[in-house]
Amino acid sequence: MNSKINSQRRDFLKYTGVSAAAVATYPAFVHAASSGAVNKPSANFHADVEIELKQEVVNISIFDGPKTRVWKVFGKVLKGSSKTVENLSGTYLAPTLHFQTGQKVRIYLKNNLPSESILHWHGLHVPSKMDGNPMYAINNGETFVYEFEILNRAGTYWYHAHTHSVTAKQVYSGLAGLIIVSDKKEQALALPKGQYDVPIVIQDRSFDRNNQLQYSNHMMQRMQGFLGDQIMINGQPDFVLPVENRSYRLRLLNGSNSRIYKLAWDDGSPVTIIGTDGGLIEKPETMPYVMLAPAERRELWIDFSKKSIGTELTLRSIPFEGAAMHGGMMGRRGGMGGGMMGGRRGMGGMMSGGSLPAGGDYPVLKVKIVKKARSNDTLPKRLTPITPLRLGDAENVKNPRKIALSMRHMSALLNGRSYKMNDIRPDEVIPVNSLQLMQFDNGYHGGHGMAMPHPMHLHGEQFQVIKREVNIRHQHSHATVAEGLVDNGWKDTTLVMPGERVTFLKPFNDFKGLFMYHCHNLEHEDMGMMRDYLIK
Repeated sequence: MNSKINSQRRDFLKYTGVSAAAVATYPAFVHAASSGAVNKPSANFHADVEIELKQEVVNISIFDGPKTRVWKVFGKVLKGSSKTVENLSGTYLAPTLHFQTGQKVRIYLKNNLPSESILHWHGLHVPSKMDGNPMYAINNGETFVYEFEILNRAGTYWYHAHTHSVTAKQVYSGLAGLIIVSDKKEQALALPKGQYDVPIVIQDRSFDRNNQLQYSNHMMQRMQGFLGDQIMINGQPDFVLPVENRSYRLRLLNGSNSRIYKLAWDDGSPVTIIGTDGGLIEKPETMPYVMLAPAERRELWIDFSKKSIGTELTLRSIPFEGAAMHGGMMGRRGGMGGGMMGGRRGMGGMMSGGSLPAGGDYPVLKVKIVKKARSNDTLPKRLTPITPLRLGDAENVKNPRKIALSMRHMSALLNGRSYKMNDIRPDEVIPVNSLQLMQFDNGYHGGHGMAMPHPMHLHGEQFQVIKREVNIRHQHSHATVAEGLVDNGWKDTTLVMPGERVTFLKPFNDFKGLFMYHCHNLEHEDMGMMRDYLIK
């Protein structure tokens, strides 16, 4: 661990604008600041499920020829159902974890990597110390013990590395996997189950001629965000999903570092949405395409029953504007892309996305009808009730908490600030068990620097978007994505386009402590576009 981070941990209690008495109520922070992050199981926590996750450096076969060196997570069930951990072979992806709402979970994270690391449970509502804050990163040979109850409703969540200043590289190297949460209400619905309920993790990667992952910290790439020249589905190249001619539930995760997808079926079929970040929405929603920013999830219903055997269908990312840097150092990129594999390129390909430019046109997922189905599911007209948050219940209804997003002077900032571990400001202190009205402002009132889209993520409980506004200057480019923005239901990540302001209601219930908010363009996060809230 470098001396700068050690210094920040030692100074951790020196919060700007927060009294010593307030901070004294959080002994876990003192532990993290003074003696590292390693902890032990609690005698008072009675786990229903216990699992071990080991992070290892391994070589796996992705292409013909040399194996690819990756950082991989391996899982093992220590207590509970063997189905809790689904290890995936032939891919760099971490195991898929299957939980039930209400379960108490204990996870032993063992770090066998040549670097410190920590995992974040993206979208799950867990205590501060269990959330994967970078201050709890463990070194090689150490173990971190997570203990939390699954409080979330059924849905598609995920977990990934969240290590200070190297999150992008670690996620890119393989430290990410899915979490599938189920509950009784969801299980009672007539939705496709088992083999007809298919997780789809979408990522872009670049490989050299020896099949090795390529990643660069070149400043221009950091400002843009990483763009690979090959689409990987579930960690595999040239992926084809074989299906029966019946209905399917597709759980999409954008696990890319920075790439934003505008997804549409190539035969013109509408896209039917049944779920988003926080699980099922109230009723199915049909749109011509769907936007999917890094870290966002979308659950799709697709019915292949009218397709004949041998039919092929492709989910493409189609052109849109505002996807890349505009102004400042670099002009806007656009145009049309090439095939599923743009070839293995060097640093130039990574900088531009090669044949897969930001906002371009390229295939993402190929589906082939290979078998006649014996049965089919019917799309329910209603899925699940969702209680809307009430604006009048917000503590600050007349004074929303504003978060200004900016990219300037080689910096990625929130409210003009970069990330520091010991830098909680008065406007970043929030009362526990309160509802807050908040806004992400990405140049809505104009501004200087580079206009870029930002997928914004808040840790802790999920939120509900109540309004989007875009300024006149960016209305044309915004119109190229507007019909695919899904704001219904519960969210933990929302795409904020250039010139846009997104207003939302966010609860801060149950847990005191530090919870992060940041851009999920991982290069931007590592550049400092990340801050902490102190809930007290």
